[in-house]
Amino acid sequence: MIDTQAIRLRWALDGSRRDERGKRLFAASEARAAGWGGVAAVAQITGLARSRIIRGLKDLDAAPLEPGRVRRKGGGRPSITETDPAVVAELRRLVEPATMGDPMRPLTWVSKSHEKLADELARRGHSVSPNTVAKLLVDELEYSRQVNRKTHEGSSHPDRNAQFEHINAQVLAAQAAGQPVISIDTKKKELIGTYKNGGSDYRPKGDPIDVNVHDFMDKEQGKVVPHGVYDAAANAGWVSLGITHDTAEFAVQSIRTWLDRIGRQRYPSMRELTITADCGGSNSARARLWKVELQKLADETQLPIKVCHYPPGTSKWNKIEHRLFCHITQNWRGRPLESRAAVVELIAATTTKTGLKVECMLDTRTYEKGIKVSDEEMATLDIRGDKFHPEWNYTAHPRPRPAK
Repeated sequence: MIDTQAIRLRWALDGSRRDERGKRLFAASEARAAGWGGVAAVAQITGLARSRIIRGLKDLDAAPLEPGRVRRKGGGRPSITETDPAVVAELRRLVEPATMGDPMRPLTWVSKSHEKLADELARRGHSVSPNTVAKLLVDELEYSRQVNRKTHEGSSHPDRNAQFEHINAQVLAAQAAGQPVISIDTKKKELIGTYKNGGSDYRPKGDPIDVNVHDFMDKEQGKVVPHGVYDAAANAGWVSLGITHDTAEFAVQSIRTWLDRIGRQRYPSMRELTITADCGGSNSARARLWKVELQKLADETQLPIKVCHYPPGTSKWNKIEHRLFCHITQNWRGRPLESRAAVVELIAATTTKTGLKVECMLDTRTYEKGIKVSDEEMATLDIRGDKFHPEWNYTAHPRPRPAK
């Protein structure tokens, strides 16, 4: 006769506190010791499925597992990315056109539900559940649900979406031809020294980093100006760390440095360069010095340089914001930027699960503010506007080099 009371007591004191494998082996041992009817009795006492106890009986007769394992190698269902490697790329194609904001799709939040995405994937030959879609969005694509954020500055331009479509077409055409496309912008200036930096990071309990009470700029160390270049096709960033002013000359020098150090090696057959940029700041569509410096770069490199600006009030949609700068900020959160060298190292150490790589270099040149450009100098530029919004879309063509 089976002593159910003793089994119930041993289960309460020992078996129920074990891990997955331990519970299975405990129940199997009790069932074997009980003899005929033991599996049914133990299943009723422990609440474990009979199939699980029977599997435990097989485990009792099998060779022991490696230390630390609760299942044999190969156990469990393989991940969807192993059985269907193309599903992540297909999901990306589905969510990016539906990403809220603009057709350039730099933001990481989507408006389609998990159920709708799962249904659409099924129609395209990928059988996944809504829960799996949610997991892929977070783990593989790094998407998330987010609340609204104030980003629009005034009313939207009537051709806002049309400009996004134009940018998208220019970018896709350049990438299809194997030509580089870069997104540029200047990150906000950062104080150098023991100043409070937003966010938090893990440290021993009760041992926070002490920083200055007031954010008065250190006259010796001053501020740094990070200007970024993001290559979406390579998922790679370049940051020139300036120490003076964010001027058009500095912005173009950052592009020039990227070309010299990275761009030409990455794109040996480069015939032109496409740039997407905000409509304001050092690379403003209305800044004369920006166009003068851009013309100089085109002359030096003998490359046509095509520029597409995001419409006014949409600077936050710039791809570099969500593919590069946000990760840099995350990487140095909660740490005071105590030196210029520390900022360079922190930026260069920025990585993501999707393979982002960043290079950074200190630019110690002095860039003066307030440089004026005359009408006569502007008339010498070979910058031709596109038919569609030439004030936002234009190309700096290299001028003939003077004869020697």
